[in-house]
Amino acid sequence: MRLPICPRFAVGLLMLLPLSSGVSVEGASPDIQQALRLMPIQDEVDFDRPDAGQASGCTISVEKIGSDVGWVVKDPDGAMLRQFVDTNGDNVVDRWSYHKDGLEVYRDIDKNFNGKADEYRWFHTAGSRWGADNNEDGRIDAWKAISAEEVTAEVVAALAQRDAERFSRVVLTDSELKSLGVGPAKAKELSEKLGALPAAFKELATQQKEITRTTEWVQFSGNRPGVVPTGTEGSTKDLRVYENVVAIVQTGGEHSQVYVGTLVEAGDVWRVIDVPRPISDSQGQLASSGFFFRSPMEGRTQMTSTGPSEQAQELLTELEKLDTAASQAASAEEQARFNARRADLLERIAEQAENAADRAVWLRQLADMVSAAVQSGEFPEGVKRLEALFRKLEESKKDKELVAYVRFRQLMADYGLSIQTASTEQFVKIQAEWLKNLEQYVDDYPESPDAAEAMLQIAIAKEYAGEEEEAKKWYAGVVDEFPTSAPAKKASGARTRLDSIGKSISLEGKSPAGDQVKLAAFRGKVVLIQYWASWCEPCKADMAALKELMTKYGRFGFSIIGVNLDSSPKDMAAYLAESPLPWPQIFEEGGLDSRPANELGILTLPTMILVDQEGKVVNRNINVAELDRELKKLVR
Repeated sequence: MRLPICPRFAVGLLMLLPLSSGVSVEGASPDIQQALRLMPIQDEVDFDRPDAGQASGCTISVEKIGSDVGWVVKDPDGAMLRQFVDTNGDNVVDRWSYHKDGLEVYRDIDKNFNGKADEYRWFHTAGSRWGADNNEDGRIDAWKAISAEEVTAEVVAALAQRDAERFSRVVLTDSELKSLGVGPAKAKELSEKLGALPAAFKELATQQKEITRTTEWVQFSGNRPGVVPTGTEGSTKDLRVYENVVAIVQTGGEHSQVYVGTLVEAGDVWRVIDVPRPISDSQGQLASSGFFFRSPMEGRTQMTSTGPSEQAQELLTELEKLDTAASQAASAEEQARFNARRADLLERIAEQAENAADRAVWLRQLADMVSAAVQSGEFPEGVKRLEALFRKLEESKKDKELVAYVRFRQLMADYGLSIQTASTEQFVKIQAEWLKNLEQYVDDYPESPDAAEAMLQIAIAKEYAGEEEEAKKWYAGVVDEFPTSAPAKKASGARTRLDSIGKSISLEGKSPAGDQVKLAAFRGKVVLIQYWASWCEPCKADMAALKELMTKYGRFGFSIIGVNLDSSPKDMAAYLAESPLPWPQIFEEGGLDSRPANELGILTLPTMILVDQEGKVVNRNINVAELDRELKKLVR
């Protein structure tokens, strides 16, 4: 059932009345058929919809969901279909979740608890979009989070629907431009460029004929993002951008491409700065279309007005069908067969590419897919395929960057497969071989972006082995040679942590309630910094002992600051609801790759750091068994 504006209902009355009626969730169980007829507010959501026969075996019941309570709908096999949840304890539903294959893929949210949805989120296989509906009319007004891939899908949809407003929601805003820290000249040029976009898009949308209402987005095509480093043309911040991005689309079974241009990262969203063009319209201008790099990124797809060949189109269509079928694989063997077939198709598509740049894009995708499938245990034979691809590319001696890309993923796949069934004795040998291969990789491909990750892995292994001086050398190498890379953030923090004994460290962040927590505010107290997560059983086992130590030493000036490294704040909140902790917590999304984790290079959990009254580190890796003895020395 599709209700006007939003499917708000009071679950106590057959789940059909609007929430503004204020009816409690308590009462008779709603009818399963009516519950299943409720639909997401946003279109384009792929979720499980049992037919009439299946619906008769579905169940609905009130269950506790973390710290919340709500109606839960399950299919005859017990897989989750829907969750309609009261998150603020007022007995009225304010979160509506829809599932696919047992995983939540979409959620309507009534954040201000007034009976109307004001946020919409996509999860798991449905992507990462997070939209805000400020006037609660069922239309997204702004994106709080959206990936580069999803932005290209929005651009295609806006073109297909001639929807200038939808396009405007993915365009870089004035306030975001100011936050990027680009130099004055570049900012002026970009501001003028953005000012012309609305009119240019409207004109294009009315004139172009290639993209129609039947056109479907297929996939994103673009090389890895590049970083414009601080100091470039007067910039004050690093800036991540994609140049010359293309969206592959399908209209009536025919594949074509839409040139999207440059995408800019602004916080949790990616933004458009160019007018999109069907390839036939942009053929003549791609060579000079890069805004930040001023030329196409090496390895990017070079477009042609003819689009994919007929044979390539057939392969792309077959690939789409295979991806749909693979999601229904019922066994590891079946999944492995799907992965083998997908690898075959990607390799054939690469062979059909009309130029080397197109071919490189598809071979990178092949390497990524096969390596990930091997490491997850879903495609063991993929190791041999990656090795063969690497040897073939190496012998051709045409694209060293592509060779390095494939080689690193081959090494990761081989290592991941080896440790899946290794004994303790075998693991030592495998680890030694892995480190040897990584060092050789750095020697062979010192300028490859993946060399930064290889060096980080070597440094981590050296630290774990107690070779801290060697570890610091490798960490320093990452920072010095790849200063703007993601591994450099972790490496810089790890080096700070290893050198922290007797030194002051900085730690601050927001609590779950939004308050600022600063280590500096605890000066004069002995402070334990505990990095933990709800999935870390040893961390949770330490909690009871830490509570006892707080009781014993708290009045003498001992405090604890928790730094939670869960991926989701809901996971942390659910644990704290069951097991409250009497000390402040810092949380930022990102888990072990979050800012608080990277600032001190936290590699594993549990990790605890002890700081004295002057804010200086006493022990950078203390365990709970040592803590009582250390506190006796420090507290007065």
